[in-house]
Amino acid sequence: MSDQPLPTAVQTEIEAAAFRRLVDHLRTHTDVQNIDLMNLAGFCRNCLSKWYRAEAEERGHALSDPEAREAIYGMPYDEWKAKYQTGSKQTPEKPAS
Repeated sequence: MSDQPLPTAVQTEIEAAAFRRLVDHLRTHTDVQNIDLMNLAGFCRNCLSKWYRAEAEERGHALSDPEAREAIYGMPYDEWKAKYQTGSKQTPEKPAS
């Protein structure tokens, strides 16, 4: 391991890759409900989509909530809810601070 800090571009690549792995993991583990994520981790897929949208907008790219959610869920949100949301659990809508 090097004592040198990672170059900014390399750090950004690593962070982006880790984010993609997190999103892929959440897409694969559809049995994990958003309410469970929110209760355990303080954020959920909806939070990620709102953070994604905010970062895009900060860089001059307008995304709607449905577009941002589809980027995280891998499909339209209503389709994901119909396929994978279970029971009477409600999906958190408010992002964690």
